[in-house]
Amino acid sequence: MSSNTPPFIPFALPSIGREEIDAVVDALSSNWLTTGPKARMFEEKFAAYVSAEHALAVNSATAGLHLALESVGTVPGSRVATSPYTFTATAEVTRYLGADPVFVDIDPGSFNICPNALAETLQRDSSITSIIPVHFAGQMCDMNAIMQLAREFECHVIEDAAHALPASFEGRPVGTIGDLTVFSFYATKTIATGEGGMVTTANARWAERIRTMRLHGINRDVFDRYASNRPSWHYEVVAPGFKYNMTDLAAALGIEQLRKAELFHKRREWIAGRYDEAFSDLPLRTPRKVRPDDVHSWHLYVLQLCLEELDIDRNRFIELMSEQGVGTSVHFIPLHIQPYWRDRYGFQPDDFPVAMEVYQRAVSLPIYPAMSDDDVDRVIEAVRAVCSRYSK
Repeated sequence: MSSNTPPFIPFALPSIGREEIDAVVDALSSNWLTTGPKARMFEEKFAAYVSAEHALAVNSATAGLHLALESVGTVPGSRVATSPYTFTATAEVTRYLGADPVFVDIDPGSFNICPNALAETLQRDSSITSIIPVHFAGQMCDMNAIMQLAREFECHVIEDAAHALPASFEGRPVGTIGDLTVFSFYATKTIATGEGGMVTTANARWAERIRTMRLHGINRDVFDRYASNRPSWHYEVVAPGFKYNMTDLAAALGIEQLRKAELFHKRREWIAGRYDEAFSDLPLRTPRKVRPDDVHSWHLYVLQLCLEELDIDRNRFIELMSEQGVGTSVHFIPLHIQPYWRDRYGFQPDDFPVAMEVYQRAVSLPIYPAMSDDDVDRVIEAVRAVCSRYSK
């Protein structure tokens, strides 16, 4: 690479500032490396931010989904409806409990689970006990329709909000609509702790179950046992739990990231607006905001290539973008064509035709607060150059 070549723009980068570094140093200096006062503070601040009654910090969203399903009584033989257009974690947690996912095709506009298809699935399969709607890219599912179906068919609703902080549906913040909601703080998410997640719920019984099961089924927080001024060595194991607690180091990061969540969101929203405007005349479809008044988190910005108007396929488009110095990704490879899910349940590619159609056209562009204005301009220029060169 010559000295005049601009640096490669990666698909995603976290936004870590001096505040986060100082917060982690402070946590290290306190000698609390595992779950302690920072984790508790993060839970309190997060609950207040999303207006949830209970927030429980965990070491990943995958752990949170597992705990949420366990707390509502998912057992071997249970069946859980969800989208095939998601990361495998959404479905794999059902298998941890001996349950099975039931995939439901997506809406072609939002890429979220299709309420009509969900209704047909619930009518056909009376053994479904829970629904996991996935708020793809940060746009919330039609939660009115989903909650109505859940009440009608007596299902629990566990929202996969890994993409969706901050987001809202008809004025209601994510984390306050379903029975439980699970957030991710993975390194690429809208706020990042490296690894980490949060579960919110209004149900005190489920919250207490998660609190117990996230740390070996022990009926007292580790913070209480080790920070008490009185001898407090005694504890009881009341269930065979898991090791899913969040460390204070991660929580220290999370507290500072949460302070910046609105600032981060405004930057993502601005970048999305720039992309929308810049690509309006190209042979591709920009993301559609289904309900204009909802808050979209813009965790992802997913283009749909109009392949019938281009001389290249999606994979070649990605290669050409890389040659232009821009990293991209694909969200998602549908689960029903992944070897494990395909082979276990005997899926065929056309079992979920909308998910397959969307996948074959999908390209995710960089969209994160650490991008400079020049970075955004370079992404736009790269997309326009590829489309202009290969348009039919």
